[in-house]
Amino acid sequence: MKKSENGKRSKAKGVLTMEKRVKFNFELSFTNGGGLQGRDFRLDIPGEDISDQELADHLIRDMRLLLVKEVSISNKEIITERHKRQASESGRGSTGFADLSHTIYDGLITYKGLPAPIICDYLSREASRERYAPGTEFQIGKIEMIANTGTYVDCPFHRYKDGRDLSEVGLDRFADLEAVVIRVDYRQRLALDVESFTGRNLADKAVLVHTGWDEYWATDRYYENHPFITEEAAQFLKKSGARLVGINSMNIDDTHGNSRPVHSILLASEILIVEHLCNLRHVPEDGFRFSCIPPKFKGVGTFPVRAFAHL
Repeated sequence: MKKSENGKRSKAKGVLTMEKRVKFNFELSFTNGGGLQGRDFRLDIPGEDISDQELADHLIRDMRLLLVKEVSISNKEIITERHKRQASESGRGSTGFADLSHTIYDGLITYKGLPAPIICDYLSREASRERYAPGTEFQIGKIEMIANTGTYVDCPFHRYKDGRDLSEVGLDRFADLEAVVIRVDYRQRLALDVESFTGRNLADKAVLVHTGWDEYWATDRYYENHPFITEEAAQFLKKSGARLVGINSMNIDDTHGNSRPVHSILLASEILIVEHLCNLRHVPEDGFRFSCIPPKFKGVGTFPVRAFAHL
């Protein structure tokens, strides 16, 4: 049996067995007014702990909420308790997927200095009732958003005028890639050098860098002194034959200056880049597939993706 990150035993390679839940109170407000409250709310978690921001993301996603302005978490307690949505030991009934992308919501700041998305109704349910038969209603959403929002992928056109845009990059570059996770705790160092990647088979793989920095997502600290990959490490990744490189940080480059050598090196070699990943602590170091699929836009080099691991 293979031992997973949190010390639990799994029945087969790539299947994680975890029995931790979190109990907490929450208060949630909406941009268009109103709110929700919950006491002693319980949620399955796939590790030993979970940050307040990750917990807020889970709430928004699991409850399928829109127009969320703020989520406040209190009285959080990690408890050992069998998962309520746990699959059988054979794995039947389990999707086997781990979501590695942030939720995009109205007002989200992904990168300081760039505008937040505006998400609203183009046609509200109330207004639609005038167009359809009694008892029939629809909502059509309207989104005003820059391409660099949430968890997004960069393709060569983002950096190079003659590079491939989203419509020209094949699906085989975005989907079902064999993947590895490189774990470098930001508390140990922010600059990921060549040493961080040596000793691993990176050829033709999605190389996902887990630094832990996503715990600061949507906070002021997230945008400053973040982990990054060095120019020398980018050259090493290129020579190693990496197919895609992702990071759960604000930028794959050091943003203290105006140069972006990692973007330049990787995108020149048609190695895609994914920034602002999350939840990488929930996946093993290898033995899984990675996908991050954007819409097929012409003349666009960056766009949000639903990034996920298939365990």
